[in-house]
Amino acid sequence: MISAGFGSAVCVRPVVSFSNTIRRVHNHGRVTCLATSMSSASMTVARDAEYELENRKYELLNIIQDTQRGLVTTADQRSTIEEAMVVVEGFDAGKEIDLSKLDGTWRLQYTSAPDVLILFESAARLPFFQVGQIFQKFECQNESRGGLVRNVIKWSVPRLLEENEGATLIVTARFSSVSARNIYLKFEEIGLQNINISDDLQAVIAPAILPRSFLSLQILQFIRSFKARVPVTSPERHSVGGLYYLSYLDKNMLLGRAVGGGGVFIFTRAHTLIC
Repeated sequence: MISAGFGSAVCVRPVVSFSNTIRRVHNHGRVTCLATSMSSASMTVARDAEYELENRKYELLNIIQDTQRGLVTTADQRSTIEEAMVVVEGFDAGKEIDLSKLDGTWRLQYTSAPDVLILFESAARLPFFQVGQIFQKFECQNESRGGLVRNVIKWSVPRLLEENEGATLIVTARFSSVSARNIYLKFEEIGLQNINISDDLQAVIAPAILPRSFLSLQILQFIRSFKARVPVTSPERHSVGGLYYLSYLDKNMLLGRAVGGGGVFIFTRAHTLIC
């Protein structure tokens, strides 16, 4: 009986269904393919968005191309420029300004700010005054909430100074971040430097046909190395300041708005400026 009992016992092994195995492999492959497809779709959307942004930036720069940096514009042009700016700003809306991207030199391409346009208007009316390139140089690489900004204006007096690069006017301000996009500018000083006199004036000071005296060479050297700095602040008066809204920023374009109706600014990245 005992042996008969053992003999009748059956050892049952788990059965692995081949069809179930195939199904699991198939489902895993489908999930992998789905994840890959979603990743590819995300990359495609990102590429399309970047392509669209670059097109909008190009359109904005194309619109302002013939405005002489804002000097020559009609009401319709200003409206078109404003609309194009708003479109570009929409790609960057809500993001906090990255100071590491802001750091560096930016060349002014367009503005509606009255205090800058008056320089262009004066140069257009006065034959003895020229305005060259205008830059903003931000120095904030090692700062977390602010830094320095230098407004650099290249200008000249024809026949006395080199054309468009005769001298450099620098307005220095310290800025601090007061919100995600707003910075407050506190102006510190105005400086004049890099005076490059024309060949005509050099000939008057030290004629090429005569031996240059020690005095004439000293005069030339003094002019070339001349620097003047005038503080904007003093114990008796408050510093001049202003609120500046950085509405768009990437590696090659900066859009800004002076809060309080002070005008808009369009900058593009420029080579590092030494000043």
